[in-house]
Amino acid sequence: MTPAPIDLRHLGVERVIGVYRIETPDGPALFDCGPATCYDELQRQVDLNEIKHLLLSHIHLDHAGAAGHVVRDHPHIAVHVHAVGAPHLVDPSRLISSARRLYGDTLDTLYGEPLPVPSQNVHVLEQEAARLRAFATPGHASHHASYMDGEGTLYAGDATGVRILPGEFVVPHAPPPDIDLEAWERTFEQVLLHQPARLALIHFGVVEGTEEVAEHIERARNTLRAWAERVRDGLTHDEFVVAAETDIEASEGERASRYANAAPLTQSYLGLERYWRKRREREAAASGSATPRV
Repeated sequence: MTPAPIDLRHLGVERVIGVYRIETPDGPALFDCGPATCYDELQRQVDLNEIKHLLLSHIHLDHAGAAGHVVRDHPHIAVHVHAVGAPHLVDPSRLISSARRLYGDTLDTLYGEPLPVPSQNVHVLEQEAARLRAFATPGHASHHASYMDGEGTLYAGDATGVRILPGEFVVPHAPPPDIDLEAWERTFEQVLLHQPARLALIHFGVVEGTEEVAEHIERARNTLRAWAERVRDGLTHDEFVVAAETDIEASEGERASRYANAAPLTQSYLGLERYWRKRREREAAASGSATPRV
């Protein structure tokens, strides 16, 4: 059975952030929970009293910002998360500081602040969660994970990019601070090796069919490479945004504006610029340490 996203209508806009209610072998689960600002809408659409597990793709606020609110009101729910993200659910202070650097005064309106999740509710991912397959899918974030059910649905989070269905363009959303291009390439390969029958995307909709999944991954991979090369080769922020907007508009036409809320292009520029800058710094440091002393 093909899953359907539950639209949280972020800031009153449709098809920006979704979540999924999943029937797992260990009871009802929720894949991601959206931001704190969507918690009322989440409660309106999902009976959280029935949910046993919260399966988080990663701890970015648009995906996991309401986790503390969910557990505060429903303390029976087990929260599953990548090991790197787990400490930041229990103590979100550094997560909030990082988000404020990125969003500034707009953070409260966009996403709100997360509440701490009690440590006893936090379960670090291994190979299963709620008896679904679970595996790390870094690239977009070091703390990213995905889940696959017995019917071949891969609950992908942002690991395979942003695509506002029925649109065809895939944005490899690359916000700071810890995108990793090499890791992302490995994630694309790992996803293909799992041969999912479909991808359940948070932003937004379901990519149906193994061939369509493979085409989706190829689009994400090609765009990531092209955008990364543009930033590496010196495009400014404004030049990058114009070029990326042109890419999206060429594919989507009037639908292109739907991507702006889910995957702001400024963030991808900042993430890619930071990636290349930090890589150059590491290479310079390694080169300096390897220089023989005279």
